[in-house]
Amino acid sequence: MTVTTAITRSLAKALFSPDTVALVGASSDITKNTARPMRFMRKHGYQGTIYPINATRTEVLGEKAYPSLDAVPGEVEHAFVMVPGKHVEAALEQCAAKGVQVVTVFSDGFAEVGEAGLAAQQALVRKARALGVRLIGPNSIGVVNVESGAVLSVNAVLEMDELHSGSISVISQSGSMLGALLSRGAARGLGFAKLVSVGNESDIGVGELVHLLVDDAATKVILLFLETIRDAAVLGAALRRARQAGKPVIAYKLGRSAQGEALAQSHTGALAGNDAAVDAFLRKYGVMRVEMLETLFEAAPLALRYGRWVPALQRNPRVAVVTTTGGGAATVVDRLGLSQIDAVAPPDGFVEHMAARGVRIRQTPIIDLTLAATSAQYKDLVEQLLLSDWCDAVLCVAGSSAQFHPQLAVRPMVEAAGAGHKPLIAFLAPEAGESLRVLQAEGIPAFRTPEACADALAQLFKAARAHPEADEAVAPLGWPAGLPLSGNLSEYEAASAFAALGVPIAPLALMPVGEYKHRIPYPVVAKICSRDILHKTDVGGVRVGVRDTDELQRATAAIVADVGRAAPQARLDGILVQRMEDKLLELMLGYRDDPLVGPIVMLSAGGIAAELRPDVSLRPAPVTRDDAMEMIDEVRSTALIRGFRGLPRGDIAALADAIVRFSRLAAFKGVNVLEAEINPLFVRADGVVGVDCVVRLAEEQRAELN
Repeated sequence: MTVTTAITRSLAKALFSPDTVALVGASSDITKNTARPMRFMRKHGYQGTIYPINATRTEVLGEKAYPSLDAVPGEVEHAFVMVPGKHVEAALEQCAAKGVQVVTVFSDGFAEVGEAGLAAQQALVRKARALGVRLIGPNSIGVVNVESGAVLSVNAVLEMDELHSGSISVISQSGSMLGALLSRGAARGLGFAKLVSVGNESDIGVGELVHLLVDDAATKVILLFLETIRDAAVLGAALRRARQAGKPVIAYKLGRSAQGEALAQSHTGALAGNDAAVDAFLRKYGVMRVEMLETLFEAAPLALRYGRWVPALQRNPRVAVVTTTGGGAATVVDRLGLSQIDAVAPPDGFVEHMAARGVRIRQTPIIDLTLAATSAQYKDLVEQLLLSDWCDAVLCVAGSSAQFHPQLAVRPMVEAAGAGHKPLIAFLAPEAGESLRVLQAEGIPAFRTPEACADALAQLFKAARAHPEADEAVAPLGWPAGLPLSGNLSEYEAASAFAALGVPIAPLALMPVGEYKHRIPYPVVAKICSRDILHKTDVGGVRVGVRDTDELQRATAAIVADVGRAAPQARLDGILVQRMEDKLLELMLGYRDDPLVGPIVMLSAGGIAAELRPDVSLRPAPVTRDDAMEMIDEVRSTALIRGFRGLPRGDIAALADAIVRFSRLAAFKGVNVLEAEINPLFVRADGVVGVDCVVRLAEEQRAELN
């Protein structure tokens, strides 16, 4: 997708900075939502031309009104449609006839209400595309340009006396949360550039809007409130551009729990997907996905000020904690530990260095300054920490002094902040509005809760490790000749598909039932082979440790009998004989074409224990070798083959290679691999080998994703 064309610039102009707008369905009754956009734009200084459209009135709130768009004397760039849903299509036709580029549809009654509404929405989109009109919505609460006062929205929060202009832009799949973020951020002194409610996201979606904001000079950081992901290909490309442009993206997404996924689906008509897959997708592009709503806007100053300076650490980040309140500091240090951030004690050399400067500190993870310390000493300590090489960030925790005496602990933070590029953040234990405003005005990230503080800092360092720009271009792969193009593959066929990717699979042979000649050395595993049976142990279709031909005959008879009872309708291809393999560690490789974000590859612990305590790492597929090595590090059980307590080391290089090759299931053309699995995958001292293979294909090919 090209995002720098004249067409795209024209779209951005009409969407965010129109000189002329039409309010279709504008009301003169100030108690109605449809009267709000006119009032809001006049209140917040919009200098363009407004055309109220009302079929029954000649005047709306003191402005000349027009019965229809074709009666408007001039051009219209952007129309905000507020008529009942059944009249939206007619309004759209009028917009097209008038040459309107963008139509934002506030009207509801579309995909969010069920199948009939979805059909109406699809018809509306087809009409818009045929007419050459772009849509925001339907069911959108509107679009806001804070700087220009172009407030094409009915959100009641815009009743506020003043909108603070700034560098934060917001894209929300929830209209009400758009207002919540604006009001909460404004209360903290944050300024906003653009805000968009995408509604049902029928045409212009989150990804395209991120593209537009990357090119928007006023936008420096982008906040996303997400209920789902509708077009991963467009969004992924946009997030990559945002990272390359140095514009941090911070996201809060519903759906971490099964109930949250259900709520997101019922509210937006969206497909619910695997939240772990969504998390992997966002992490790939360096998005700071926060867990708390408050962190979404509180993290913005942190990302804006320090995002480009944070190194990509291959270890837990180390933070130096300075406080005047031991209890308050303990709350945030505890939370930092849950976020894999280490609060570290100063080394001997630093303690001696500060003592020589007249500041005595102890060698503890929380540097607790007594109330006897002066503001000058506090400032000096923070400056020296920012210049040191033994910590990656500095956290200042202020106690009660922040509430009534900001000069004692807050002002020294401000004065020390310029000492280096290392992140300096503040947690204020009391309710200290004035201190928060002082820090915000100076661009120093400040947090009201230990949870938000730790969440934001952890996500900042996680985002630094992303490397979407390092994606390797994977050439399309041809599907192996002779294999099915849809449906389930037998294990023998699945093994052939993996072999085509270069993934090592234990040698196997397929024998018709009743024949026992093969070239696999004993002992072997005997397994049923059938496209109708993916999980063979569930139907008694496996026998291990078969030592000779006589045992193979007995094992075959038992397998056929058990499978016949458990799966009498299954079509049998024969018996698979596979070499028994040794191992240092048992893992599982999995692949899934996620409905929201596309192909995902998974590495996890193998065996029954993995089901009791999940130990999993995911990445969008295909993956790079760096991705594969990170996945290995993230699966805790791989420590057993990485030198843990002198245990034998496994072939990590071969494991990483197998992950990369397996992930290229996403590169096959002509088929759509829905699911695949190697379980178990044995890691040995001299390589890896897959033992059990599963592949399930869809009936038709998936649209290509970036």
